[in-house]
Amino acid sequence: MRYNASVPTALNLTNEVIVKHIHAREEGFRSGFVAIIGRPNVGKSTLLNLMLKEKVAIVSDKPQTTRNEIRGILTEKEFQIVFLDTPGIHKAKDEINRFMVQKALATFNEVDLILFVVEPADQLGKGDQYIGNILQDLKTPVFLLINKIDLVSEDSVEHQIELYKERFQNWKIIPISALTGSGAQGLVKLIVENLPEGHPFFPDDQFTDQPLRALCAELIREKVFECLGEEVPYAVAVEVTAFREDAKEPSGLVVIEATVHVERSSQKGILIGKKGQMLKKIGTAARQDMEALLGTKVYLNLWVKVTKGWRNDPKSLRRFGYQ
Repeated sequence: MRYNASVPTALNLTNEVIVKHIHAREEGFRSGFVAIIGRPNVGKSTLLNLMLKEKVAIVSDKPQTTRNEIRGILTEKEFQIVFLDTPGIHKAKDEINRFMVQKALATFNEVDLILFVVEPADQLGKGDQYIGNILQDLKTPVFLLINKIDLVSEDSVEHQIELYKERFQNWKIIPISALTGSGAQGLVKLIVENLPEGHPFFPDDQFTDQPLRALCAELIREKVFECLGEEVPYAVAVEVTAFREDAKEPSGLVVIEATVHVERSSQKGILIGKKGQMLKKIGTAARQDMEALLGTKVYLNLWVKVTKGWRNDPKSLRRFGYQ
């Protein structure tokens, strides 16, 4: 398989784990953790995937798609950046949303640098002001990234820069487009310059610390967002129940079985669709992405189950990986 999952999985890495993964480096090598934060749907996951040139985080035009903290690792000869893509900060209405916001806020004091992603706007919104006020009280350096500059004029971008300079005088303000890649190379250079000297935390060929099961579950959830309307995707949790290589297949076929949990019977019917066509569509799209990720053929089997009220049930949240 192309994916390598033998990596440390926590910020508080033990000495034993660090020693195991350290490579000989030239003096001046820089490494550190960088959080990507902001309101929902400002392009945080798109930015992470752009930085890594790999699909690690699911992407959707619907807000609040990212539910958990996802780490992506960018390693070059002179540096290693460990990006933390966090859920969008928003007003939480249930337990799953409270978990998402707490997860995002908890990263602020654990990293070497924060990338605060915003969209072009004529004035600061309440959500951005709220996040900005929190960040100003931290000692952690902040880069404010004005994303989606491909959607507005150059004059508008200049206006945005001046607007934020007035409000956040000590921050670097950088216009980018996570969709087109504009400004990305300059951003990487600036990030590296602001990281401490140190050893790499992960092997050179590692681009995420997410377990394969978690990555595949997220790919399924992404396809639910792509294929269905506003309500159903937010009621979905995906649980990968089996992940194995088929020994009978010399080609290295991977068999994946997953259950898609919803909260109501009506949602189950929508997800399955007429004669199972919607579930088949979701499964086909997810399987294709899984094959690209794993570099081998995948057999994907999906079931749909009603798990009432899982978004407000701590036991279910832990079971589905939202701890």
